[in-house]
Amino acid sequence: MYKKLENKAIESVKNTIQTLGWEEPSEIKFEIPPNPNMGDMATSVAFQLASTLKKSPVDIAQSIAGNLEVKSPFKTVETKGPYINFFFDPELFSRMVLESVQEDYGLLEEKNEKIILEHTSANPNGPLHIGHIRNAIIGDSLARTLRSAGYQVETQYYVNDMGRQIAMIVWGLQNLDYQMDPKGRGDVEIGKLYFQVNQELKAKPEIKGQIDSILKTYEEENPPELESMFKKVVRKCLDGVEDTSRRMNIVHDDFIWESQFVRDGSMEKILEALDEYTTQNEVLYLDLTDYGIEKELILTRSDGTSLYSTRDLAYHLFKSQNSDQVVDILGSDHKLAIDQLKIALGLVGGKSPDVVFYEFITLPEGSMSTRRGVFISVDELIDEATQRALAELETRRPELGEDEKNNIAKIIGVGAIRYYISRLSPEKHIVFKWDEALSFERGCASIQYAHARACKLLEKVSEFNPSKVDMDSLDFQNMDTLEIDLLKTLARFSTIIEDSARDLRVHPVAQYALEVAGAFNKFYKSVPVIGSDKELLRLLLVDKSRITIRNALDLLGIESPSSM
Repeated sequence: MYKKLENKAIESVKNTIQTLGWEEPSEIKFEIPPNPNMGDMATSVAFQLASTLKKSPVDIAQSIAGNLEVKSPFKTVETKGPYINFFFDPELFSRMVLESVQEDYGLLEEKNEKIILEHTSANPNGPLHIGHIRNAIIGDSLARTLRSAGYQVETQYYVNDMGRQIAMIVWGLQNLDYQMDPKGRGDVEIGKLYFQVNQELKAKPEIKGQIDSILKTYEEENPPELESMFKKVVRKCLDGVEDTSRRMNIVHDDFIWESQFVRDGSMEKILEALDEYTTQNEVLYLDLTDYGIEKELILTRSDGTSLYSTRDLAYHLFKSQNSDQVVDILGSDHKLAIDQLKIALGLVGGKSPDVVFYEFITLPEGSMSTRRGVFISVDELIDEATQRALAELETRRPELGEDEKNNIAKIIGVGAIRYYISRLSPEKHIVFKWDEALSFERGCASIQYAHARACKLLEKVSEFNPSKVDMDSLDFQNMDTLEIDLLKTLARFSTIIEDSARDLRVHPVAQYALEVAGAFNKFYKSVPVIGSDKELLRLLLVDKSRITIRNALDLLGIESPSSM
């Protein structure tokens, strides 16, 4: 809603500049001042005009304000030095906000643009662990935000089914006396075998040649029995990955197997298209020194088999040809690889992906490794979070039934994990700490509690129906400052979504959800609702807060319980 109000303010300033006979700047920006005494919206356009008009920004601001026609829902316009400050008419503004917040609040106008967003894409050699979780949570939350902003979004998981790690697991099935537990989870069993093969490799380095042979045979000859083993290993792992993802409220639209780009000839076409740019030595590579990159992009091994980078190039061309925008979620260690890929992709006519790089999550005791078997699985993380939430509920809500307590605990536990990850900008390194992630005094639990508070208050007034409230009957005069502050916070939601989608960032949504909950809690604690002379208006404000908190958390893949 703020965007609509901002456009009205921009239009007023533009009309005034034209009336004064001045040249209109290419862009007029507004911002929300840090102090409400400085207005509800402010522009520094006077600075932009100062150089061409050869006048003081203060004089320019006063000239604009003195000639500007103030239009609804603005009440007054004032200057503070070089800034022009717009103030809302509280009654008109409040009514506009309450009318605009419906159940689908935050769902913006549909755009005719398709985005393919790839995220998670963990190697299928074991269960998802907290080293993967930041990718998955950022990716899923961003997809939700982009959809809310009006984009058509398809989320994809790129399955590395032709890598050396899978060949190692196949070797293990062929050569080790390893019996998978039929009752065990596929991804866990595969992870155990992968760890065991790594131990064998340490003791017998000559095994590497046998693994290379398996990989070469699989790529070039693809005998049915070997293909079946590769696919069985990967499918077992993916089944577990999908189960874990669903526990985190994450579902991918499609799983793209990298082998398809070898089998359907896509990779060969890439190599042909790059033929004039490549050099064949011991390996086939693309020299990138002319592009300012010292490290060459190797496209095939010395034995002729392809590399992940070559298949990834074919995959990116596929994404480029099937969307308007390609978005990748990747760890910061992929920056060089992406720089190389973008150059090669440009040479074959593909669009460059927009990449969200994130720093890694580590444990206080050090980094994680599937190969070394040092990690906390996402399932362990969810179980621990749920148990901690359940223990808290046992203390706070002993009267609840067991099923209800367990359900709420799951919602709180998953919410705590997702919020802990999404609240920080991806460039910031995270050291995972249980007490911080699962704190009930701050973070996600406090936001969910604000939603539950709103639901509980509304339940007390069973006859209240927000859809049947007559706005003309409400008294908008002399509203409490905390009511106005809450309304201003609610009004910013669409702008937060629009900006987050444009910048490919989800942490502003997480920060906003906390702000809404904070503004609602201040209102809830200090402003009487039921039995007050403005009961109907305030009940409506409680309901609109409930909707906004719920929809903001939904963008983060977090459920909003009605009871806590």
